[in-house]
Amino acid sequence: MGTDGEVVGVRRWLPGFVALSAIWGASFALIKVAVEAGVPPLWVALSRSALGAATLWTVLLLRGERAPRDRVLWGHSAVVAVLLNTVPFTLFSFGETRVSSVLAGVMNATTPLFTLLFAVLSVPEERRPGARRLAGLGLGFVGVLTVLGVWHGLGSGETVGALACLAAACCYGAGFAYLRRFLSGRPETVTTLSTLQITCATAELALIAPAAAGLPHWPGGPAAAALLLLGALGTGLAYLLNLGLVRTAGTAVASAVTYVMPLWSTALGAALLAEPVGWNALAGGILVIAAVALARPRRAAALATRRVLGRSGAAG
Repeated sequence: MGTDGEVVGVRRWLPGFVALSAIWGASFALIKVAVEAGVPPLWVALSRSALGAATLWTVLLLRGERAPRDRVLWGHSAVVAVLLNTVPFTLFSFGETRVSSVLAGVMNATTPLFTLLFAVLSVPEERRPGARRLAGLGLGFVGVLTVLGVWHGLGSGETVGALACLAAACCYGAGFAYLRRFLSGRPETVTTLSTLQITCATAELALIAPAAAGLPHWPGGPAAAALLLLGALGTGLAYLLNLGLVRTAGTAVASAVTYVMPLWSTALGAALLAEPVGWNALAGGILVIAAVALARPRRAAALATRRVLGRSGAAG
């Protein structure tokens, strides 16, 4: 009976798990298609945010929910948007002008490690991470150095792109720590909080992009399709899909998406974009995933972060 129940339970959440990992894993290939077509990184970031905001507002209105007028909430949402959208979306797009989507996906996998690091620095109950989680941080650092191929030196354009992607993952970590400290106890639904966050990101990028990157041009063909998918799915519906996964399978399963995303980004980058997969990217990716496994919180800490995971998500 227990086995049958477990099988039924897996069947409930497995489609959502596969879909979410595929959408977020594919985002790196979609970014690559857009920047290779000549779309400036800031406009890639703005396009995906605007399309994601339009998708979320549609869902919000269909559900009969209203955006709150709380200025404090909007202020926190603006900060979260900087850390989880405006800056990392731009950095990943810039990084992929110099590195493959495969490498960008591996760098994104370091997000849980940065989340732990910032939580230790800013959240009182995380001040003592323990030897196991500290070992995970150390192993993750080794994995990053392996991906970067530090034995070749750090002066190439590819290194600059890889470091931009790493900085984007660092922003995600800071953003999740900020969410946990300031927004995890809010009564609003995930739809409302996600809509406010992506709306703020759109407004921020709309102010920056024209001045820094010139007038926009909407690309044709594959690049336009890539931006539509990146915005509507990867920056819109994926946020809601993440919440559904947390509710049906729990935080532990939802957080395991991090392990699968590099597999999708590597497979899609190699198969669809004919990107090379170096041995150091594979080896470093394995080390990073192992580090995330070591650094992930035990059950008590995982329950403490459930509300944060249920309110937001991160993609490339």
